[in-house]
Amino acid sequence: MTEMQLLGPRAHGNPCGHAMLKASAEDFQVDEVLDIELSGVGEHLWLWVEKRGLNTEDAARRLARAAGVPVRMISYAGLKDKQALTRQWFSLHLPGKQDPDLTAAQDDTLAILRQVRHTRKLQRGAHAANGFTLRLTGLQADKATLDQRLHIIREQGIPNYYGAQRFGFEGGNVAHARHFAERGELPEKRNVRSRVLSAARSFVFNQVLAERVAAGTWNQALPGDLLAFTDSRSFFAAGEAECEDPRLDALDLHPTGPLWGEGASPAQGATGDLEQRVATAEAQLTHWLAQADMAHERRILRLPISGLTWHYPEPDILQLEFVLPAGCFATALVREIVELLPVGQTDNPCVF
Repeated sequence: MTEMQLLGPRAHGNPCGHAMLKASAEDFQVDEVLDIELSGVGEHLWLWVEKRGLNTEDAARRLARAAGVPVRMISYAGLKDKQALTRQWFSLHLPGKQDPDLTAAQDDTLAILRQVRHTRKLQRGAHAANGFTLRLTGLQADKATLDQRLHIIREQGIPNYYGAQRFGFEGGNVAHARHFAERGELPEKRNVRSRVLSAARSFVFNQVLAERVAAGTWNQALPGDLLAFTDSRSFFAAGEAECEDPRLDALDLHPTGPLWGEGASPAQGATGDLEQRVATAEAQLTHWLAQADMAHERRILRLPISGLTWHYPEPDILQLEFVLPAGCFATALVREIVELLPVGQTDNPCVF
């Protein structure tokens, strides 16, 4: 599957140029923002870990081996990119045990920056946000046009697409989900089940968002929409009055799209019709998600970019710094400004 099939149209026009991302791990840096006060006591050891070129699950397995505990005793808030320099929290459940010697887990790809005890384990999704520092190298773009685009994005936000990495190489995770949906089955392995269900829900959401972007309504509240605040999982129905709420213009309140699950979409009006039309087009996937006892949830369609700043440390390098809510994709921002080339490629194969 192509990127356009997985993500849909851009909201702010054609890319301003092209560049490379992740020529080195330092070009894609992520810091978890955790709004939890750690007590300093308890049977859970929390670790602030810096990792380079290492995915989260591999880091968890390495920590488990060094601590001499099963990997199920290791918890983390979210998965982080492998080809990146990331700093995130892990917790180890160590009831009645002293802090283990974790030296064996550390090398040039993993370093433990801090460790502290706490009374509870780290839950999935517990982090409030992620801070990003991205360096786009080999940049070929008109800087005035690029600056104008970034100012617009800072003021208006971007479509909250799930990034292509959610779907695997050439959409392989979606194809895998279709394989199981056709048979009405679920994978036996928990991690595979989680991956394919997540890919299917994300794909259906992106299809709805793509239609809203094409119609120019991804950043507008319509009667029948379900609205949510940026950092909230709850939502409420929009009538005429709610569509005039000033918090929409302030980028605090947003229309939402479906994370498909059991039952029909609770959206009404034109929004409900659109979502049901997408569900009907992907009937096999949406029926399979419902049969998997997935609850119907919502995700904001518009993504505000908090604290967005940028500068050019070199003529052909653009450095971006910003903060996104947990579960949102930095590559969705990059896609709205430049076309990414494979690392090492300097020519532009695209016509803008």
